[in-house]
This record gives sequence, structure tokens and C-alpha cells, in this order.
Amino acid sequence: MTALMPVTASAQSAPAPAPETAPPVAYSAPVSTQPLPDELQRARLIWTTMVAIQQANESGNYSVLRDISSPAFQMVNDPSKLGQIFNGIRATNIDLSNTLLLAPTYTRAPGIDNQGMMHLEGGFGLRPTAVLFSLTFQWVSNRWKLFGVSVGARSIPSGVSPTPAAQPPGRK
Repeated sequence: MTALMPVTASAQSAPAPAPETAPPVAYSAPVSTQPLPDELQRARLIWTTMVAIQQANESGNYSVLRDISSPAFQMVNDPSKLGQIFNGIRATNIDLSNTLLLAPTYTRAPGIDNQGMMHLEGGFGLRPTAVLFSLTFQWVSNRWKLFGVSVGARSIPSGVSPTPAAQPPGRK
């Protein structure tokens, strides 16, 4: 089965212009028959993605982030392109490794679509700046690999619940 899916790698601070989106890529991969991972496994996927982005932002080297992602993601995102895409979140100086301190909160129920892609959308209510995410994973070589990513930061005024109420930038 051939899946025609747009692959995005975007990160920005809200509000900002729409994220850069890579052109659709035809990629032949078997549709996942894997069940939805449990909450701890999903949180681990989110946390490791946040840390990979943080390390790439700190080092300026996006090769590892690219290499641990799905083949479809790799086809349309070279390390220099990822550096440009994540420039916005890097400029905020937010430390994404702080997401390890909290469990993710979902703005949309985690699920696997009819193409076998797992979607995780939500955020971390860090103060004074919350981290929002929209992640898509593809089952490849017996593991979930990053297929699409959008990460954003949002200021939380004092006295406001840190639970993310809006979707992260770049995803509908």
C-alpha cells in the first residue's frame, strides 16, 4: 500500500507564520497493525523527541534527530533544513528537556489513523512558557519512528491553568 502523506518538521513560537511544510512524498510502507502504545510508552516517545530536538538546538547538529526518524521524514529533511525549520523554537531559548519533569497533557485523544500513523497532540504546562506539540509516528522496523513534528512555545500568564487549550502551531 502506498501512503501519500505530507511530512512536516516545524517548530515555532506562537503566534507566528505558518510552519514550513515539506511537499507530499509517496512512501510505500506497511500499515501498522500495532495497537496504540500505553501511556508510559507514548510519554517516552514524546520525551525522547523533545530531548532530541533540544540537543539538536544546543549543538546545531540535526543529524541525529533526522537519523532516528522514519525513512519518509529523512527523505525530505536534511540536517541543514531541520536547522532552519527549528530556528524559531531555538530563538525562544526554551529548554525542551524540562518537559521530562511533567507528564504530557493531550489536547486530542492519542490514536492511530487508517494509514497506521500514530498522532500525539498536546503540551506540557511549564511556567512561564508552555511547550505545545503535535507529533506523528510511523511503525518502521518494529518501532515507532518520528514522521512529523510541530513544536511551539506559549506564554502562560500568572493565575491561568497551564493545561494547553489550543492546538500546537502548524497542525489542524
